[in-house]
Amino acid sequence: MYQERRTSSSQWVPLRGFRYHVRTWGSPMPGTPALVLAHGWMDVAASWQFVVDALSDAFVKDRFIIAPDWRGYGLTEGPPTDCYWLPDYLGDLDALMDILSPDQAFDLVGHSMGGNVVMHYAGCRPERIRRLINLEGFGMPATRPSQAPTRMTQWLNEIKALNNGESDLRPYPDAQGVAARLMKTNKRLTPDKANWLAQHWAAPDAGGQWRILGDPAHKVINPYLGRVEEIIELYKSITAPTLFIEAADDSLSGWWKGRFSLAEFHERIQSVPKLEKALVPDAGHMLHHDQPAVLAELMASFLQN
Repeated sequence: MYQERRTSSSQWVPLRGFRYHVRTWGSPMPGTPALVLAHGWMDVAASWQFVVDALSDAFVKDRFIIAPDWRGYGLTEGPPTDCYWLPDYLGDLDALMDILSPDQAFDLVGHSMGGNVVMHYAGCRPERIRRLINLEGFGMPATRPSQAPTRMTQWLNEIKALNNGESDLRPYPDAQGVAARLMKTNKRLTPDKANWLAQHWAAPDAGGQWRILGDPAHKVINPYLGRVEEIIELYKSITAPTLFIEAADDSLSGWWKGRFSLAEFHERIQSVPKLEKALVPDAGHMLHHDQPAVLAELMASFLQN
């Protein structure tokens, strides 16, 4: 089993009708920006443990590090729903930081879905962000208005399937089964990390079956089409120095089968005014699991400048 180098504390913060679970490392330090870590789709805040452990003592000693479980994930509790909306994550982040860092700009890091959230948030609240890091948060393919009827119909069908129990996530007999599932998805994930992560990524139900701590409603498609022109305007509004970190493996091409390419994303992100880029070798989309030491060094170097 992986051994934590730095143990997190848990707190629950009431906001927007939810009881948000937040992992923290360290304590608030006046004059030092908090570091907020936003996890991705079907992930949890504990997923950042490997990176936090890899950060240097010199970097961590004066830092208050905050990692929330997004609504519908991990230990965060809230009202039932049959779909989730990206703007709600921005609203949750805004409310959370009004509580945890109300008077000071903070550093913001997001992975995958969380990377998209932090980019949008930084475009809406530029004055709140000191420095911004996006890890593989690519966004979505460009769409056409003609896709609207099909998209809305798909949303209706997926909600119906969810409410009929057809989209329930598969349970596992034990934590070892969850760990095996994690390693099947990410071939680079080592058994010690998988076994540790399984304890936080899932939990046993009343019958002893292990259930993923992610609401299956997250699988329901968004009914509205994303507009690239609007995303670019958000990117243009970001004022914080921004670092985009990409894994050596091109996961984007695998997801979208030619409908959205790295070249297209790279063109979009050039709209960010103060942009730097970095590449993590020998890593896939879950680069915070694959190469936490490399990632920690890149993050610390950028955030300390």
